[in-house]
Amino acid sequence: MMGGYGMMSGFGWLGMLTMLLFWIGVIALVVWALGNLFPARQATVDPDALEILKRRYARGEISHEEFVQARVALQ
Repeated sequence: MMGGYGMMSGFGWLGMLTMLLFWIGVIALVVWALGNLFPARQATVDPDALEILKRRYARGEISHEEFVQARVALQ
């Protein structure tokens, strides 16, 4: 009655599925490209107490005896 131009003729469901997969692929490609273009920030990790102690000793803020005493207390 529709002369072969109905929904189920020709590509019909296969064409719709192909077009859906195409657009999903395009959207996924755009999301991937934007994700690589603007990478998420890495969370900064705060140094632990021993690292802070080592830095203070390296800067000369504490003496060797204070460093050793604090290191023993931390471990």
